[in-house]
Amino acid sequence: MTDQHVLVAYGSTNQGTAGIAVEIAATLREEGLTAEARPAGEVGDLSAYDAVVLGGGLYAGRWQRDARRLVRRLGPQLRDRPVWFFSSGPLDATAAEREIPPTRAVRRAMSRVAARGHTTFGGRLDPHPKGRLARSMAKRGMAHDWRDFDQIRAWAHTVAADLRKK
Repeated sequence: MTDQHVLVAYGSTNQGTAGIAVEIAATLREEGLTAEARPAGEVGDLSAYDAVVLGGGLYAGRWQRDARRLVRRLGPQLRDRPVWFFSSGPLDATAAEREIPPTRAVRRAMSRVAARGHTTFGGRLDPHPKGRLARSMAKRGMAHDWRDFDQIRAWAHTVAADLRKK
């Protein structure tokens, strides 16, 4: 099992999703896998990886651009290995309270690459974020960290368990 290499790629504008990806990779390593977190925009080839976890921040209901582009660019390579998706973004406690289904576009991307699963985690809005909409939301008092790291680690353990079945 320790010879399985997992890429945890992420599309993150304000680094909240990046933090989730880093935690997933760390949890997978604790499970005995070789795992690394990398920005989706920097991934050009998947040949070194046996499995992929791909996450994107949700912005106005859309997955972050680099995550979407990775699916388009590397779709055939993604179809050849186990893949899981995650989204981050609700700026409230709903993601910790109940399962939030993927957006329609994320569902389509999952279908294109035969993803094994998806989950949505709470997001984080930095007090001084990039982007006009995010800055406006932060000014209205919505800057907060809604990520639940226990939930993130628990989901990563399920991914590792699924990989162990193979």
